Amino acid sequence: MIKEFIEEGGVGNKMAKITQELIIETAEALMERTEKSEVTLSQIADELSITHTALYKHFKNKQELWAAVSKSWFNRMISEQIQIDLTNPADPKELLHDWLWAFANAKKRAYNENPKMFALNTQYVDSNPFVLRDVLWDSYQMIDGIMDYHDPLFERAEAILSAFAVFNLPSFKDSWNFPDYQDRFERIWGLIKHGL
Repeated sequence: MIKEFIEEGGVGNKMAKITQELIIETAEALMERTEKSEVTLSQIADELSITHTALYKHFKNKQELWAAVSKSWFNRMISEQIQIDLTNPADPKELLHDWLWAFANAKKRAYNENPKMFALNTQYVDSNPFVLRDVLWDSYQMIDGIMDYHDPLFERAEAILSAFAVFNLPSFKDSWNFPDYQDRFERIWGLIKHGL
């Protein structure tokens, strides 16, 4: 699959065609095929017809690669699925509510559409809080922008998203399809909205 992609490029230098994006795509494809959250660097290198050490030209270590795989999947399956009109001059709290609801539903949809890949892609992040913070950094930035906080470390944005942990953390995924899902969301929103 990936080897054919590289070979279709002709007789040129294969290394020139290897990018971080291709390595991430290869890692994800192997995860899906093997149903393991972490495939080895050797497996990725074999799939790409490169040496194991060639991967280190793109990622300094295995942890950096897995963080990139997690962030790529999160951006594609969660962040890019949030469709909120940010140009609407609505009340910032109302806009934040809508964004948080869309975020929760994007996580729920990603889980329901492919529970195996959801589990594989969140397993590494769940056990690495610094990777989780990196994966959520753009979301913190979005919350900070909506509320016009100008907080360089996004501490308030992190606190807001943390309040909705039962809708965001994979360990709660089994409760996402309960019939009171939206009611539970609105109860939490009711508790925090006055403190924003």
